[in-house]
Amino acid sequence: MFVALYFFSFFIILTIKNKDKLFDYPKPRKDFFISVLTPAYNEEDTIRDTIEHIMELEYPKNKIELIVLNDCSTDNTSKIIKELMKKYKNLKLIENKTNLGKAKSLNIGIKKARGELIAVVDSDSFPSKNSLQKLTGFFSDPKMGAVTSFVRVRNKEKNRLAKIQSIEYLIMGWSRKLLDFIDSVYVTNGPLSVYRKSYVNKVGGFDPTTVTEDIDITWNMMYHGYKTGMCLGADVSTVAPSSYKQWFKQRMRWGMGGLQAISKYRKIFFKKGMFGAFVLPFVSFSIVMSLLTFMFSIYLVLKFFATRLLTAGYSLSTDSAIFSLQDINLYPSVIIFFFVVLFTLSTAYAWYVLNKTEYEQNINTKKFFNILFYTVLYLSIYPVVWFASIYKFARNDLRW
Repeated sequence: MFVALYFFSFFIILTIKNKDKLFDYPKPRKDFFISVLTPAYNEEDTIRDTIEHIMELEYPKNKIELIVLNDCSTDNTSKIIKELMKKYKNLKLIENKTNLGKAKSLNIGIKKARGELIAVVDSDSFPSKNSLQKLTGFFSDPKMGAVTSFVRVRNKEKNRLAKIQSIEYLIMGWSRKLLDFIDSVYVTNGPLSVYRKSYVNKVGGFDPTTVTEDIDITWNMMYHGYKTGMCLGADVSTVAPSSYKQWFKQRMRWGMGGLQAISKYRKIFFKKGMFGAFVLPFVSFSIVMSLLTFMFSIYLVLKFFATRLLTAGYSLSTDSAIFSLQDINLYPSVIIFFFVVLFTLSTAYAWYVLNKTEYEQNINTKKFFNILFYTVLYLSIYPVVWFASIYKFARNDLRW
């Protein structure tokens, strides 16, 4: 509880201190030539919309190219791309002869790319028109290696699960921006991130052995001393899983990728600047505390029911009262007190973030507490994903 309150207070302090700079971004000093890479595998439902969004970006047309990396799709993905190539002269297609996976496909695209900067856009993601322009200004800093965007859920009205994820994405994006103020952005997301090509090559490109290439490339950049950043004003929407099976598979992949990254860079704990001193401990402690809190909660619930069951059995056998007013404890424990404090702070923080990020035009009290109720349930069961990820990681089973 102390660790949770400590880190939560830390984020609140960062919010207060930087509240006037959260949506700021540096103005670009020049128009970089940018190669946008979009890996695709059986994306016929979204690839057309993704390509059109990229082509409609507010960026000089002679300074941008789009390379779609078709990884042996078996649907109409290739056909749709070839149709669009007739319309867009700066659209290129690379067809892999065998299925290589996302990381290897990106590395092939980087070799063919002409841009000084590389933008990666998932084939089910849709950048806002001014997003790329806002991201490029960060690269006026010669040490900047990668900058990521603010992700919103495109299909949030699909069902309850999608709506909960839309809130989760907003809070994750907000928190990531806060970490930007202390040089600790540790994920450059797949929906839209921009990288300096020369630095990507220097760190060896995207690692095909990891299941989350976006986490690994970010940590690799930080390990080599390059900066990472985040722009809260650069919006991109993406399609979130709308079924629990899809959601579980996605989150288990994220979990295994995080564990891979921690294992890979474990030797620099509390070393090598903010990466070793803060990012590695923060991510690791977050996982550990999530698991411990879940197990402790299960223990308390089981203890409560076991105690009541034994007490009821004893009362029935002795013909005494099962419940009496003396059993009521009007003095809450320290744990309960801290829980109330944490819950109150979390509620106020979530309300603030949802309003600042314009989650909806009108968030009334009833709607907010409905959102909060389902979100609390969602977060309560999330550690199950971590247990599954740890189990598969321990068995070296990286399938998802």
